Amino acid sequence: MRKDACFYLGHFSGLYSFKGELLIKLDTDDPEYFTELESILVDMPTGLVPFFISDIRLHKSSLLRVKLETIDSEATAKPLLKKSVYLPLELLPQLEDTQFYYHEIIGWTAVDQNKGQLGTIAEVNDQSSQVLLKIDSGEKSILVPLHDDFIVQIDREKKVFHFNLPEGIIDLN
Repeated sequence: MRKDACFYLGHFSGLYSFKGELLIKLDTDDPEYFTELESILVDMPTGLVPFFISDIRLHKSSLLRVKLETIDSEATAKPLLKKSVYLPLELLPQLEDTQFYYHEIIGWTAVDQNKGQLGTIAEVNDQSSQVLLKIDSGEKSILVPLHDDFIVQIDREKKVFHFNLPEGIIDLN
């Protein structure tokens, strides 16, 4: 399976037992949703490799404790540490209203209620304290803070993201 048909679930953050159990640090707001998985895809040098799960449970608040079928010792589990874990896109929970996944809005048209069409959403930067959208607008890029108060509507069918941005925020770019 190709990575572009998957979403990032998390990464192996540690060993749990001498029997090869691993902890997955999840990148989700809803860890309970992923406690029934039968398999995962691990990003290995050769590509995404499927692993079947024989036991899975929530550990603390944002960790999954997993026992993989072919991993039975610390020695066989250690090479997986720090590797990224993926799942097929069809396993993502459906969202409603103005909820969205960052990866799904890339390529959408950004429209402000006052300024009109701004351009195409090229990137979502969530590495800082304030999530920023990079919108390609012809010759330049516009950085827009992503804040719930600025979102008016999300049109999934037409792939249009409607904003009501504060006056002057676009001029800062």
